[in-house]
Amino acid sequence: MAKVITARSEDYSKWYGDIVTNANMAEHSAVRGCMVIKPHGFAIWEKMRDQLDKMFKDTGHVNAYFPLFIPKSFLSREAEHVEGFAKECAVVTHHRLMSDPNGKGLIVDPEAKLEEELIVRPTSETIIWDTYKNWINSYRDLPLLINQWANVVRWEMRTRMFLRTTEFLWQEGHTAHATREEAVEEAKQMQKVYAQFAEEWMAMPVIQGSKTVNERFAGAEETWTIEALMQDGKALQAGTSHFLAQNFAKAFDVKFLNENNKEEYVWATSWGVSTRLVGGLIMTHSDDDGLVLPPKLAPTQVVIVPIPKPKVEIDEVAEKIMKELRAKGVSVKYDTDKKKRPGFKFAEHELHGVPVRLGIGMRDIENGQVEVARRDTKEKTSQPLEGISSYIVDLLDDIQNNLFNRAVQFRTEHTTSVDNFDDFKNVLEEKSGFISAHWDGSTETELKIKELTKASARCIPNDFEEEEGKCVLTGKPSKGRILFAKAY
Repeated sequence: MAKVITARSEDYSKWYGDIVTNANMAEHSAVRGCMVIKPHGFAIWEKMRDQLDKMFKDTGHVNAYFPLFIPKSFLSREAEHVEGFAKECAVVTHHRLMSDPNGKGLIVDPEAKLEEELIVRPTSETIIWDTYKNWINSYRDLPLLINQWANVVRWEMRTRMFLRTTEFLWQEGHTAHATREEAVEEAKQMQKVYAQFAEEWMAMPVIQGSKTVNERFAGAEETWTIEALMQDGKALQAGTSHFLAQNFAKAFDVKFLNENNKEEYVWATSWGVSTRLVGGLIMTHSDDDGLVLPPKLAPTQVVIVPIPKPKVEIDEVAEKIMKELRAKGVSVKYDTDKKKRPGFKFAEHELHGVPVRLGIGMRDIENGQVEVARRDTKEKTSQPLEGISSYIVDLLDDIQNNLFNRAVQFRTEHTTSVDNFDDFKNVLEEKSGFISAHWDGSTETELKIKELTKASARCIPNDFEEEEGKCVLTGKPSKGRILFAKAY
């Protein structure tokens, strides 16, 4: 039976949930707000993780791992940081269960109360900087460029698979530097790495910018972000990189002897992306027939379907094509399932987002050709068997580029400059998207705009140009335009 997906135009939120579920990416778990990432969804995350890991290592970073549990007192050392995460923390208070004397299963053993309560990792700045004080003594120990792949827990009230869950997977980089300038350069560099990954691998165009004071990471002096636009006109914060100055070094007393043998506090950064990127991938490209994946992140880039069913002659041609494609670095699968008809297989592979489908029957072999269907445009053509592997490699590049260009066009059509608050509200009601508007620079105004419209300040673009104007809400002087949008 065909799996039905709600149309985007009918209910975008339900459409998204249908894609995640029906494309076998994830499902809700028995724990409220958590998800089970299924093999297909995890394979996409693995592709993301592997490429990002390579990019991190190419820029000099190495991987390590730090504890899941953090002493509660650690969070209290950096006041702004603890305030930012306090409402989301899961706390471990006891270390043992016991049988209920009343025969009602298991209860917490009151004698097993921890001397100090532990926080289940919401982010790792505190535990890592407590560790770094043992690793850093001299300028010779710097820079320290560490990344970890881990899970974190943030007790969310409203969750959506991949986009916002109580537990999620991510990477978090934590670096230490001898100078402010080095740390700032590091944070900016990682923003560029994230942007490159988003655009070249996810085919998801992003705006690079800095966050307003109100939107910065808790404990950061500066936060740089990449912001993407989803098909419903809402923005997605896809990755952030933070300049932490000396805040955590001072909180955990991390000092080093500089080249003049004088003691200084270390300068810090942190940066991260998460499984939220999988949600962004879905919402940037997919359609009402299912998942659409850019070839660079598709676990299976090409699927071969025998028509109507496998035969020796078709098997031989399929094996030859697969051998040639694999030699060119293309992941390919031959669907030999005899229990499903070709039409069912076509729909299933379309639902799962396989970029290219090849259909081969006896008549195709006799004519020396193969049917090629591309997932992004749904176009079908007949191509010669001779040289088919080279054709497919070029086609995969074309699909990757087409998805990116299509997303850029959508963003362009849904980015609007406004000069007054009525136009600001009208844009949000009619088409949403990014709004470029003057802002007086105050947090009070920023929060009022959000209260009145639910649109938040997404970023001050890196290519920000000074332009005299008046704030769309207050009419006060403004030095330039920033981007607003409703967001996930």
